[in-house]
Amino acid sequence: MSRVVAITGASDGIGAELARQLAASEGGRLSLVLTARNQAALDAVAETCRRQGTQVLTVAFDVRDRVACQRLPAVVSDAFGRLDVLVNNAGVSAHAMLGDVAADDLAWYEDVMAVNFWGTVWCTHAALPLLRASRGQVVAVSSLAGLVGVPGRTAYCASKFAMGGFMEALRTEEARHGVAVTVAYPGVVDTRIRHRGYNASGQAAGSSGLREDDVMPVSTCARLILQGMNARQREVVMTAKGRLGRWLKLVAPGWVDRMAWQALQRSR
Repeated sequence: MSRVVAITGASDGIGAELARQLAASEGGRLSLVLTARNQAALDAVAETCRRQGTQVLTVAFDVRDRVACQRLPAVVSDAFGRLDVLVNNAGVSAHAMLGDVAADDLAWYEDVMAVNFWGTVWCTHAALPLLRASRGQVVAVSSLAGLVGVPGRTAYCASKFAMGGFMEALRTEEARHGVAVTVAYPGVVDTRIRHRGYNASGQAAGSSGLREDDVMPVSTCARLILQGMNARQREVVMTAKGRLGRWLKLVAPGWVDRMAWQALQRSR
């Protein structure tokens, strides 16, 4: 029986690479459901995966659409009869100091929450019956900004901290149903998400806003996520800096704040 994996935000970046690596490793023993807003980009990823013998269904929708999120499991069930893994990867970035955002522009904070948090909640809630039936798994692609507050990233951090808290609570709730929860915490990954993310006025930033000197290749990020997923790990913290920062936050939080501020200044 083939494993059925659904990935949101699968048209580009980490989501697309997850799909390609899964197809390369599992071939005909895998069925993929790939979702994103861009149908043409989804079709290109799907074609690459099909060449590995993988069955692929593409579903174009926006995770900000609650009704579309709630319909996804029925589409998956109709096509493949089961769901083993839901990967909540769809995301949007943002880089702005809160004091630089005009009151009239704060609506984009809601948009960041809608994509990064509410899309995850809606898709996960709707998929639970299928995941319980398969004793499956929920995977959430968060960020180190979901573990440590980063200046200039208030909206993004808020959404990723919310995702992390939701997943931690869900893990305990669903353990009795055999559903595993894995949260991945990448650092800076070589994708365009930061360039497409919001600036203070709610427009596409056009640049990263973060230091890119130690950027992680997207192939490495996807490989680490898949390793954690296949091992049904609780968490995947991908960098030594991330693991150190998480520990220092407990024992020397003021130092972590100063380091984060200094890193922001060097990136400007």
